[in-house]
Amino acid sequence: MFGLFRKKKVEPTEKDLKWDKMWQLWTEERTDSPYSELMTYLSEVNNGGHSQYFDNVSGVSDLQSEMSALKTILPPQLASAVEQAYAAHLILEERNDKQAEEILRRCDDVFYKREEEINRILEEYASTIEL
Repeated sequence: MFGLFRKKKVEPTEKDLKWDKMWQLWTEERTDSPYSELMTYLSEVNNGGHSQYFDNVSGVSDLQSEMSALKTILPPQLASAVEQAYAAHLILEERNDKQAEEILRRCDDVFYKREEEINRILEEYASTIEL
């Protein structure tokens, strides 16, 4: 009778395994550009918005190079949001500015509304990874 309440172990699909392998390769810095930059962007913005992305990437990498790679792969509306967010971020590094804060918030909102597009791009990339 208690066997009814046990969850059946679900084996990961090949798609799941490739997705996991893609992230593993990213942590080992072995993913291809511009997918590596896209994964960093996805991870950082999800953890703290565009400001966190700009701060963290500029601390460990060439931010301009990273953003250039992003522009080659992001859909136009997301690429535009990155540019606008960066301009606002630069203003906020100099001074408090309510308008720049609002621009950053709107750019974060664009990211979250269109995040599925990023995931689709990464799913296509993951499908090419050998297990």
